[in-house]
Amino acid sequence: MSSNGQIKVLVVGAGLAGTEAALYLARHGVGVVLCESKKKNPNPSQKMETMAELVCTNSLKSKDPNSGHGLLKHEMRGLGSLVLEIGEKTAVPAGDALAVDREEFSRQITQVIEANKNIEVIYNEVSNPEELAQEHGCAHIIIASGPLTTSPLEEWMVKRIAKEDFYFYDAIAPVVDADSLDYTKLYYKDRHKPVPEEEGVEADYLNAPMNKEEYEIFIEALVQAEKVPAQNFEDYKFFESCLPVDIMAERGVETARFSCMKPIGLELPNGEIPHACVQLRKENLQGSAFNLVGFQTRLKYPEQIRVFRMIPGFENASFLHLGSVHRNTFINSRKLLNFDLSSKELPHISFAGQITGVEGYTESASIGLYVASQVLRKIHGLESIQWPVETAIGALVNYVMTVTKPSPSNINFGLLPTVPLTKEQRRHRKGRKRLKKQLASERARAIYDELLPKIKPLYQGDQA
Repeated sequence: MSSNGQIKVLVVGAGLAGTEAALYLARHGVGVVLCESKKKNPNPSQKMETMAELVCTNSLKSKDPNSGHGLLKHEMRGLGSLVLEIGEKTAVPAGDALAVDREEFSRQITQVIEANKNIEVIYNEVSNPEELAQEHGCAHIIIASGPLTTSPLEEWMVKRIAKEDFYFYDAIAPVVDADSLDYTKLYYKDRHKPVPEEEGVEADYLNAPMNKEEYEIFIEALVQAEKVPAQNFEDYKFFESCLPVDIMAERGVETARFSCMKPIGLELPNGEIPHACVQLRKENLQGSAFNLVGFQTRLKYPEQIRVFRMIPGFENASFLHLGSVHRNTFINSRKLLNFDLSSKELPHISFAGQITGVEGYTESASIGLYVASQVLRKIHGLESIQWPVETAIGALVNYVMTVTKPSPSNINFGLLPTVPLTKEQRRHRKGRKRLKKQLASERARAIYDELLPKIKPLYQGDQA
C-alpha cells in the first residue's frame, strides 16, 4: 500500500497480458507499477522499444463470433480490453481476421498506458519481484513476463516458485518488402471469397501460386536447407499449432499443401486451383510490407533468402525481417497455481499471459484481464470467481489447470464441453460441425453475459 493509502500492484512485463492487466486495475482506481525490461535488455525476438509488441505475426485471429477467437473477443470486450480497442483502431485488411499495423498498435498502447495517472512505468530489468514490490509498496504482484522471460527473472521463478523448468520453441515468419515482388506472378484473393468487383479494390491477401513441379522442388529445398540448431543441448519442441514450415516439409511432401500452402478457395483469375499457394498478408495499412502466412522457420538467414526466393514472384525479394526461432519458458500451472492463477505457496503473486501455458495473442491478453479481475476482487476483500468452463476464458484456465503435461494451447472448441444435439439436429451430417460451434458459441456468450454482472459491481468509480 502506498503512503496515501492506495492499494498498489506490481505488474512485471508490458506485453499484451501485462498492459491489459495494468490498465484494467488502473481504470478501477488501483495504483500500478508496471515494469518492462526491453529498453535495457531486449530479447532476440524484440525489435521495438514500445509495449505490447506483436512478435510472431500481426494477426489477432478471427472476428467470427462463432469461432474460438470470436468468443474470446466477446469476453475481452466485456472487461474493457485495451488490446481490442487499439487493435480495431489500427486494423489492416485481413478478411475475417483482425490484423493490425503492429508498429502503430504498439505505439498507441504505450501512449495509453503512459498517460494513465494510476500507472507508474519503470523501464528496467526485474530480478526479484518481491523486493521490488516491497520497495514500491505493492501488496500484489502479477508476473506477465511472457515465455521469453529474462534469465535473472527466470532464475528467481525457478528458485522461488517453479522448481522445475518447462520449455518449448517458437518460430517467427519473415516479412518481405512489397516493392521487391513481381506482381505479374501474384494475384489478390481471399480464401473462399469472390474477387471484389469495384475498380481499384483489392482482396486482403496476396497469393503466390505454385504448380506441382515448383511445389515439390520448393519442399525439397526446405528439407535440405541448413537450420539453426537447438540451444543448450535441448531438443526442439514446437507447438503443433505453429510449426515451422521446414518441419512440415520434413513430415512429408504433402503436409504443407494441407496447411499453410493449402490452395483450396484460392482460385486463379482463370478459375483454376493451383497445386499449392503461399499467402501474404499486409503488415501495415500502406501495404509496403507483407508477412508470409504460416511460414515460421528454423532456416539460417542466408538459406531463408535462397529458398524463399524460389517462390514465384520472389525472385528478387528483399526481406525486411527474416524468420527466427526462440526458446519459450512456461510455468506448470496445474501443479503450482490456484484456479485464479495465483501461486499456491505465495498467493499474493499471480501469473498472467503466455507464461501460464496458453498460446496466442488474444489468449495471452484475455488471461491478463482474467488475472487482473481476480486480483481486483482480492483487493476488495472478495473471493475469487471460478469461471464456467463453457466460457472461452474459463475453458483456457481449465485447460492449463488440468493438462497433465504442460503443452501450450490456443483457444479451440475442443477445450469447451460438448453441446448435445437433438435427434433432429444429428440427422444433418453435412452441417453438424458448424452447428455445434454455433450452439457452443451461443451457450458461451449466454453464460458469460450472466457471469459479467458479478464482476461489474467493481466497475463503480471507473477512471479513464
